[in-house]
Amino acid sequence: MEKMIKYSKVIYILWLRQLKRYSRSRARIVGSLAQPTLFLVAMGFGFGPIYQKAGGGNYIQFIAPGIIAMSIIFTAMFGGMEVIYDRQFGFLKETLVAPVPRWTIMLGRTLGGATVATLQGLVVFFIALLVGFRPENIFTAPFALIYMALIATSFTALGTAIASTMEDMQAFPLVMNFLIMPLFFLSGALFPLTGLPKAIQLIIRVNPLSYGVDGIRGILSNQMHFTLHTDFLVLLAFALATLAVGSYLFSKIEV
Repeated sequence: MEKMIKYSKVIYILWLRQLKRYSRSRARIVGSLAQPTLFLVAMGFGFGPIYQKAGGGNYIQFIAPGIIAMSIIFTAMFGGMEVIYDRQFGFLKETLVAPVPRWTIMLGRTLGGATVATLQGLVVFFIALLVGFRPENIFTAPFALIYMALIATSFTALGTAIASTMEDMQAFPLVMNFLIMPLFFLSGALFPLTGLPKAIQLIIRVNPLSYGVDGIRGILSNQMHFTLHTDFLVLLAFALATLAVGSYLFSKIEV
């Protein structure tokens, strides 16, 4: 029992540290909101008339959940850079010598990064409301937070896992962009998943972000390609898998 309390305190302290670092960096907050806002305004209104003429309806209603997911995955994945940053400046070494299992350190950092990413998605949701997005059912809209949190946890853990195997801070963003852009563009965030070539449909089905976008869109816009049950189970399994892999790779870090 004492060990569990001790581990919980470690997880809480590291979780709180991630939130404080985020809240104290105004440039990071503003900068991370610029891209999703640009996508919402430029693509939402730019492609809106084309989408409407094709019989798709209001494009803002369709694209907003995808942009929310985009803001979450970008923030979550790039949170892994802090592992490399802390390694280079010595904080990670001080943390790892603590008499606690390394998985508690990894979990605290991951939950903190996931919370930041989820808050980021929530802010983008309110920006989408200003742009013209309207949830189909305001009472069920809060359930979208479940899918947002699962996306954030999964990809924060994935970013931490990748960062645990790297030491070059300059190479990390390149690797992240190499992973994030295909995941985002082939998730159905920007276009419907019906009528696509079979090869693209196969990629979309094995892309875990597809289920996150579909879950958020299903709740907020009542438009789904899969089912909410399927979306939840796939995201949950992916989150558990990335946490397990991330914990293992983080435990192997040498500083």
